[in-house]
Amino acid sequence: MSGHFQADWLALREPVDHQARSKALGQRLQAWCRPRRRLYVLDLGTGTGSNRRFLAPLLPADQHWTLVDHDPALLALATAEAGGHEWRGIHADLSEWHRFAAHPSPDLVTASALLDLVSADWLDSLVAACRERRAAALMVLSYDGQVEWSSPDPLDDAVLAAVNAHQQRDKGIGAALGPAASSQLAARFRDAGYHVWVESSPWDLGRENAGLAQALVEGWVAAACEQRPVGCSEFRAWGGRRCADLAAGRIRVRVGHQDLLALPGSGR
Repeated sequence: MSGHFQADWLALREPVDHQARSKALGQRLQAWCRPRRRLYVLDLGTGTGSNRRFLAPLLPADQHWTLVDHDPALLALATAEAGGHEWRGIHADLSEWHRFAAHPSPDLVTASALLDLVSADWLDSLVAACRERRAAALMVLSYDGQVEWSSPDPLDDAVLAAVNAHQQRDKGIGAALGPAASSQLAARFRDAGYHVWVESSPWDLGRENAGLAQALVEGWVAAACEQRPVGCSEFRAWGGRRCADLAAGRIRVRVGHQDLLALPGSGR
């Protein structure tokens, strides 16, 4: 996938992401941060900076952001307009993220639309690093494997099964946990003595989001074909029907995500 294509995809999803995110968790994090005169934030998989754009207005005025991404083109976009707060951009593979968590030590580790791509070992390293630093963690918009159409199609279940299986392939950080990632991270943080909250943050897409919905369906078709090549022609026909119906306003689709907030044991 080219950097330009990724940037286009991220631009399409940003307003929908911001609308879907749990406001309750944002308020809880805001209250936890309020006593801090300065906040150090580590944003993993920063992309073009959507997570920072959402969070910065909620957090204390004095902020220092460390923005980490493996794609230099996306990182350049994120850092080009990161004004208003201190920041540094780091081009690095996310398997090495802990190397950048020491100076400065983060108060908050956060990521958006990343958790379902990582492995169990990666979650272990995240929890261990946060516990060592008594840092909070906010992991938002993790795909949970649930897709609901307002009107069913006979191939919906087959496509979803293939997509969810594809989600568990190695994305470069070990075998991905896919839809199970959020619940597994919640359990790990609770075992580490954290207070943990998990809230639903679904997308609700229809004609008004036709560009995003079409890109999503096309991505699902590509994943399903890669996972089950024998069904590729049927999957493509399904994608054509779904895109046409979405563009015409005949159907809507709800895509499940989860937001997770973990605060150290003294958090409220």
